[in-house]
Amino acid sequence: MSVVTVEQKGLVSIIRINRPEKLNAISNGVAVELQRAFEAFDASAQRVAILSAVGERAFTSGADVTDLPELWRAIPGVGFRTDKPIIAATSGWCVGGGIVMVMMCDLMVSSEDTIFYYPEAKLGVTAGMISSLVTRMPHKLAMEMMLLASKVSASRAYEVGFVNRVVPNGQHEAAALAMAEELLDSAPLVIGALKRLVSEVLPVGPIERMVATSQTVGRVRASEDMQEGIRAYKERRRPRFTGR
Repeated sequence: MSVVTVEQKGLVSIIRINRPEKLNAISNGVAVELQRAFEAFDASAQRVAILSAVGERAFTSGADVTDLPELWRAIPGVGFRTDKPIIAATSGWCVGGGIVMVMMCDLMVSSEDTIFYYPEAKLGVTAGMISSLVTRMPHKLAMEMMLLASKVSASRAYEVGFVNRVVPNGQHEAAALAMAEELLDSAPLVIGALKRLVSEVLPVGPIERMVATSQTVGRVRASEDMQEGIRAYKERRRPRFTGR
């Protein structure tokens, strides 16, 4: 059974983390499959994506410590890019890296029982990408979440503009789908242009820049050209590069 599922409702794709028995913890497989699902969404004729999870106890309990993920893969704008809108739909616990995922989405609908919780300071570990939270909610509340590991309710998140809509428990996906259908009445080119312009306005955090640099260097190191260059050097001949 896939740890990520994709359901299409017309031109809307609902992409769900599918590990309810593990409170939708983000394993390496989840991160990779989310990245692939969103890349496929971007390449398709689908117009809007909803990022959700199976079950209502947790959107995600955070990184799976028994199978640590390359979390950046699952982060919108970092592991994948799309000019199409992404709506986060949360219920129950949204922990650790889950907050990073949803804060990078364009819109968010949360059920009343959603709780945002970032406990890494209590665990002695962090990947640092949560630092961009200060650009998406008031600075002092973001710092309270990060430094004190304070739990923030859906209603509080709504009050400070982190969440667009709070709905009764169990209705977060339906509300997100209604929002997606509203987006279908808007011009895709305008939505795409606005997303690109906004990406130039929002500050890019140091970890985001580091990941982008690592991806660029990684593509070179994994290339056929690099292997050809090494072979040519050893064989004392001119390399035949192909750009792959």
